[in-house]
Amino acid sequence: MKLSKAEEKLMVLIWSNHPLFMKDLLEIHPEPKPAPSTVATLLKRMQEKGYVGYKLYGNSRQYHALVEKQDYFSGQVKKIIENFFSDNPLQFASFFTRKAELTTAELEELKKLVESEIERRNK
Repeated sequence: MKLSKAEEKLMVLIWSNHPLFMKDLLEIHPEPKPAPSTVATLLKRMQEKGYVGYKLYGNSRQYHALVEKQDYFSGQVKKIIENFFSDNPLQFASFFTRKAELTTAELEELKKLVESEIERRNK
């Protein structure tokens, strides 16, 4: 299940700072800061979706990520490839290398990454 934009913003904060209490989340949230009730509602939805868990300390909940950032991002990229590139990763890679405005140095680094992955798979 996908996160909404508001949920993704909170999730990024949780990935970068977890575990944390809601007061901490409100404190580090960039302006404009949402109302505490809004954050509570979003956290409840994120729990129901299986992205966030918590430990109870008295009346306070300390939140932590249940899904790794890399796993979430990977799933989102897969959906983009499915939906916008006819489920063809090569079309995505072609689009990315042409339209991402990468520098020559960045393209060289990308080339090294691809070559390294090919080498790893051939072992």
